Formats: sequence, structure tokens, C-alpha cells
Amino acid sequence: MSYSKEQLYGMNKDFVRKGSYTNEISFPLGGIGSGSIGLAGNGRLFDWEIFNRPNKNSYNGFSFFAIKAEHNGTVKVSKILNGDLHPPYTGSGSENFQGFGFGVARESMAGFTHFTSTSFKGEFPFAEIQFEDESVPLDVKLTAYNPFIPLNDKDSSIPAAILAYEVTNQSDVALDISVVGNLTNPAAKGAINEYRDFGSFKGMNLYSKAYKEDAPEFGDMTLSTDNPDVSYQSYWYRGGWFDNLTVFWKEFSAPGRFKERYYETTRDNTSTNNLKDVCLLSAHQKLAPGETGVFRFMITWSYPNFENFWNPGITPEGTLNPNPVWKNYYATLFQDSTASARYVWENHNQLYSDTMAFKELLFRSTLPDVVIDAISSTISVLKTATCVRLTDGTLYGFEGVHAHEGSCEGSCTHVWNYEQATAFLFPALARGMREVDFKYALHSNGKMTFRLFLPVERTIKENHHRAAADGQMGGIIKTYREWKISGDTEWLKLVWPKVKSSLEYAWDATNEDLWDLDKDGVMEGRQHHTLDMELFGPNSWLTGYYLTALKAAAEMAGHLGERDKQEEYLKLCKSGSDWANKHLFNGEYYHQSVNLKDRTLLEKFEAEQTYWNEETQEMKYQIAEGCEIDQVIGQWFAHIVGLGYVFEKDQVKTALSNLFKNNFVECFRNYVNACRIYAVNDDKGLVIATWPKNNSPKIPIPYQDETQNGYEYQAACHLIYEGLIDEGLSVVKAIRDRYDGLNRNPWNEFECGSNYARSMASYGFLLALSGFQYDMVRGHIGFDPKINQDQFRCFYSLHTGWGEFVHNNGQLSLQVQYGSLGIRSLGSDLLANKEIAEVKLDGAGIPFTRQENIILFNEEVRIEQGSILAVSTN
Repeated sequence: MSYSKEQLYGMNKDFVRKGSYTNEISFPLGGIGSGSIGLAGNGRLFDWEIFNRPNKNSYNGFSFFAIKAEHNGTVKVSKILNGDLHPPYTGSGSENFQGFGFGVARESMAGFTHFTSTSFKGEFPFAEIQFEDESVPLDVKLTAYNPFIPLNDKDSSIPAAILAYEVTNQSDVALDISVVGNLTNPAAKGAINEYRDFGSFKGMNLYSKAYKEDAPEFGDMTLSTDNPDVSYQSYWYRGGWFDNLTVFWKEFSAPGRFKERYYETTRDNTSTNNLKDVCLLSAHQKLAPGETGVFRFMITWSYPNFENFWNPGITPEGTLNPNPVWKNYYATLFQDSTASARYVWENHNQLYSDTMAFKELLFRSTLPDVVIDAISSTISVLKTATCVRLTDGTLYGFEGVHAHEGSCEGSCTHVWNYEQATAFLFPALARGMREVDFKYALHSNGKMTFRLFLPVERTIKENHHRAAADGQMGGIIKTYREWKISGDTEWLKLVWPKVKSSLEYAWDATNEDLWDLDKDGVMEGRQHHTLDMELFGPNSWLTGYYLTALKAAAEMAGHLGERDKQEEYLKLCKSGSDWANKHLFNGEYYHQSVNLKDRTLLEKFEAEQTYWNEETQEMKYQIAEGCEIDQVIGQWFAHIVGLGYVFEKDQVKTALSNLFKNNFVECFRNYVNACRIYAVNDDKGLVIATWPKNNSPKIPIPYQDETQNGYEYQAACHLIYEGLIDEGLSVVKAIRDRYDGLNRNPWNEFECGSNYARSMASYGFLLALSGFQYDMVRGHIGFDPKINQDQFRCFYSLHTGWGEFVHNNGQLSLQVQYGSLGIRSLGSDLLANKEIAEVKLDGAGIPFTRQENIILFNEEVRIEQGSILAVSTN
């Protein structure tokens, strides 16, 4: 293994990137389903994805911050609050008179004096940038964030970017400091910029009266500050060529404050950013030598009308529908961008402290840096254009995003199977995703459409694709997970009839793909899956999903008193498991059992045109006896939700050990990849499929040569669950080394597009390494740490509360930082061979009994916010 123990297990907690390792950074600042603005590694603002669609590599005209320092009427410092823009400098894109061959984008402000370098500390949801320049007698640090508070999805969905510039006067004289925010009005016509004094804060409101309130273009932005001393310009100078930027710099770099400029008439903005109207808001403070001042700004936005421009649908007459439009969830909370600004300013201390509490608990967990880095960076997907919140608050997700539209619509079930963050951090949103699937994507016979169309009511009528075996079975497992996290059996009762229908579609006579027509617990027919094709015949990958779904459904049925269903599902699960362990394991790993020469497998589905290779007389796009990354993903999911083993334990460990041996590539220089290239040169990674016996189909399963982060995280997490911790951490390290800031953006793991949802599988590491047990139906919580047992701490989150578990040399504590937690038992292998001296809640003793390594309480123990349940052992 090429990594040292320190590289894998190190806990230096140093998440600072410098120099060229800030090249690719775009840190999303925005709410869940509200869009976001990207904060670059050098401090500029780009990736303006706040207009209800992706917008990669975009600028919103001239939107930036700058700083000026004066002493006795002489300007000592006038700089853009950016560091150097790193290469390439040739430009990009194909536009005339800009783009490739025209150099650096003017909107980057790289043509003006700025700081020489930056260091970027990224601990999502917070970013800190230290601006560095030996010629500047100021120490300047930016802290930027958007509220991210587990369980509080409302405050985590605010359309805002909060930026606080902390400035220290390092000179020996007093300095008058001005921090200036500039924001462009994006309206294409009738743009109006208006200064407003809101009392506790002041701001520039940017809007247009040219659009109706239900138009997709309708909306506004606000640039505000809570600094009491401000000057402003409603408009930069209007002119042609580069006049506005030229005049801004002359006025900015001159001594004194800005004088208001206001135009009574509006003008239609062209598509040229240079001619769009820009406002500025400047905050002022006098700082004595050594004194520090904080200049807080906020950009808020409200573009309430979300438009389905990518797939509006077809009318009965065969013509395109008008693009459907609906209101964003955040627009039901805040009337406009000034309302959201007011809410944040009035509640800022609480929003900041709750967000910081989450960040601190996560980052002080005694888990390896590579794990904390993976978990924290990928949960940022929730704050990007990948995620939408429908009018009623339902979370909807693309798979990822292309540059200007979503990538693969529909909260795609087989992609979102992998992500685990939402269920634990925002469980109400996860339950909502289950509800909308069962309500709008499930046919009467139990077939589930694996992509939702928008509006969701269109789905069953217009989406005619076959069901996805992995997506449909995963939905059942996720329902079980949501039930166990919440303990809400009333909720389970509401969705249970649909859950049964979805499961029993596997053997329903109307199942067009004949998944398990003979009802033996083994998937055998035509099975659509997340690698975008179909497998034919038995395979451990999709059968494993099926087995875990059967086991989950059996437990749900039993709890609801349906003993006949419980027995039926358990019998099927055992039958399928026994068969798979015997016939789908070759002594080294699990695989697909298929005769590639048997054309009759395709004929029954009339699939020859797509899947038959006439030249070689064999089937295409199959795994056969390949070693595939998801071969036991059903077992991984069973561990995540606490269902134990569905495959034979020793065989699973052997299979995963050989998966790492066969599929982990130490260097891609000598590796051939005909698919999408996500790893190059000296990169490392775990590829989708290999054929150790050199018996690959002529045309194997798609994407077989790729490193796709979400699959890798799933396999790495499973390696850890099976005790192969070094191997699992090696995979995590390989991924995060690829996303190092130099070559790729640490906050944008991509697969089929940017900000890919599957990468949120990384949250599973928190569960696996802490040995997290949860069953709120029984009121049970537990921890069995896999590393650093003597001195261990980690963040946890469940339905009603989140906080921290700590073990310190025999002393265990469970703290609730937010919300509350009601439990009836606490379990941990750390109690093995130890006598429990006492159990206290905030210092008061609690009666208990012991059952092996579980502490049972006589009645529910309610741990309120700020309280600690402590267990002392001898």
C-alpha cells in the first residue's frame, strides 16, 4: 500500500490551501434549494447560480469587494479584495472579442491592483481567506458562509451569502478604512438600483419593474451591511467601452467617501456585462494602530419563479408545452431579497452560532483528516444548483449539473441511493423525498419510475422508462432508514402500502422485466441500473439490493403486525441469500452469472438490437465474471441501516479485499481508459470493473474504466465496515488527493456533471468509523468506534437532535448541542469487560439496568439541548 499510516490516519486538522492549490476552488455560498454564489480561492465571486439554473464559470457583471485605507486625506491602500488570478491567461470559451484568445475576463478584476496571494481555509460550511501582501499595512481575513444547521432546513435554505471582512491596522498611524461592495443588477431591461436604510442595516436593492410577478425573470437582489457608517452610489457612471470601470477606479482610489450617483431613467441592459448597471455600498471605520474592525456584508437574492426550461413536456397534440413555472420554497418564506436580509441580520448571532457549533463538532471528531475532508466537502452539494426545493419544501435533486442546466433530472433513485447525508442531517427532507416518490412515481402495479418530472404530477403520465432495479429496491431500504432515524411509525403506516407494492413488483406478473418471476429471492430478468444499461441474469449487485429490501420490509411488516408478510419476505431473503452465496461467489469475489452466448436471454425482452454483438456472437454491456465495484452494495446498505448480514460474512470480506486488490489503481499513467476520464497521470483511484481472469466481455459494462467518486466512497465505507480500514482510507485519500484545489475543486466532486449527488455517500464514513447505531423506534443509540477508542469523539445527528459522543479512558458522554434526544438505551462495545459505576444526566443519577454492552433505562431519558448524559466505568 502506497500511503503511510500518517497519511491515512493523520489528524492535523489543517485544511488550508495555498498558492496554486487554490486554483480550482469554488466554494458554494447559498441555501438548500436556493442556488449559490461561488467563492474562488483568490476571493473573487463567480459561478453565479442564483437564477434557478446552473451557471458555471459565470460572473454577474462587476460584482466584487475592494478595500481602501486613508491617513489624513492620503490614500495609502486601494486594492481589490482578490489575490492573484492563476493561469491560464488565454481566456476560455468561443465568444467574439472575449473568451479564448482575448485573455483574462475583465470581470475577474485581475487588471486592477490586488493582493499578491491568498490562503484558503475551507471547513464547510465556513470558508476563510487570508489576503496576503507585504506592501499592505493591513491584515485582512474574510470569513464567508451560509447557515447550515442540521435539522433546521428552513434556516439552512436562506438565499444568502454572508461575508465578513476582518481588518487589522498593522501600521503605526490611525487609518480610515473603507470596504466597498459592488454588485451588478442582472436584469436585462428596466434595471433599478435603490439605496434603502432599514434601520438595523443598510442596503442597495436591485430590481426591475419590467417583468410580471410570475415571470421567470422576475426577482431582486440586495447588497447590505450592518455597519452604521456607509456611503454609496446607486449607479456607477454610465458610459460606453470601459467607462464605468475606469470611473469607478478613479473615484475609489481618490481620498474621501463616495458621492451618490443616481439616474432617474432606466436603461435596458445589453448582454454585455460592461454596460449593465452597477451599485456600490461602502462601509467605513477608523482603526487605531493594532486595532481590528469587522466589516460584514451580505448578498441576498429572490428569483421566486423556477422554470422547467429543459423538459417542459409535450401536449396531446404533439407540440411543446409552455415551460412550467412554480415558486421556490424560499419564496414562501421571504417576500423578496430585503426580507431575507432582514431575517438574517435580526437573527445573525443565532444562525452563526448554530452553524459554527455544527462545524466545530464535525471537525473536532477524532476521525482522520481525509475522512472529515470528504464528508464536509461533499455535503456542500446540498447548497448547489444540483438541489431544488419545490413550493411545499420537497427536496428535489438532479444527479449533478452541466454548465447551464441540470444533469439528469428527477431525484434519480439509483443515484440518490448512495447519498447518506440528507437522511441524517435533514431527515424531514429525506422523508419528503420518499413521500413524493411513492405518491407521484409509483404505478398501480408497483412499478416505480426512477426519475421525477417537474411538476411532479407529470411523472407517471409522461415518463415511460422501465423501472430501475437498484433504484426501486433502494427506495424500500431508504424508507426503512427514514423510519429508524425518526421512530415515526405513524409516518411508516402512511407509506407502507406503497412500500409493499413496490417490493412485490419484483415478482408481479405485470413486471415487464421479470425480475423475480419464480419468486426465489434472486433477481434474474432484465435489470436496469445506475450504469445506464441492463444486466440479464443473476448478479450479486442487484440481488443484494433486493435481499436488503426484503429484510428491511420484513422488519417493517413485523412491526406493523403483518406477520404473514414478515415471514414471506424473510423466507425469500434467506432463499436468495443462500443461492447467491453458493452460485455468485467464485471464491474471490461476487459476480454475474450469465452465458454471454445465450441470445435467448435477450429475445424474450426483444433487446437484441441493443445488447447483441453480431460480430462476436455474445451479449454486450454485461459484467459476467468481472470484479465490479458495487458487487455487494446491498450489504453496505444493510450495514448503514443496521440490518446485519444479507450475504455470508467471510465471503463479503474476501470479496472486498479482492476488490481493492484488483480495482485500486496506484498510478493511471499505464492504465487504459476508453470512458470518461476522471483520473489521469499520477492520480490513484478505485475503478468500476476489472476482469482478473482476463475474461472480459468484448464490450463490457459501460464506464468500467472510470473512477467515479460516489461508487468509490461506497466501496471504501464498506471496506471499513468489514475491518479493512487501511484499504478503505486509501480509497478516500486517493479521491481527496484528486480534488486537491490544484487540479480539481475540493467542493465540486463531479461524475456526470458538477456537484454530483452520489458523492454524499461519504457521510457513511461517520457511521462506519464511529460504529453508529440508531433505532429511534426502540429509542436506542450506540457507538462502537473502530479507531482511537481510548480518546474518541464524533458528531452525530438524528431526527430531533444532534451533538457529540465522547469516550475518554472509560468515561462516556452523550451531549446534545441542538434540539433534544429521547432514548431508552445506550450501547457501546467500549463497555465490554467494564463495570458501570454510574450514569448521570447533568449530574443527577439515573436508574438503569445492564444487558451485555447496552445500558437500559427504566423510562425514556430526555437529553435536552446543552445537556450531557455521562457514563462512568471502573
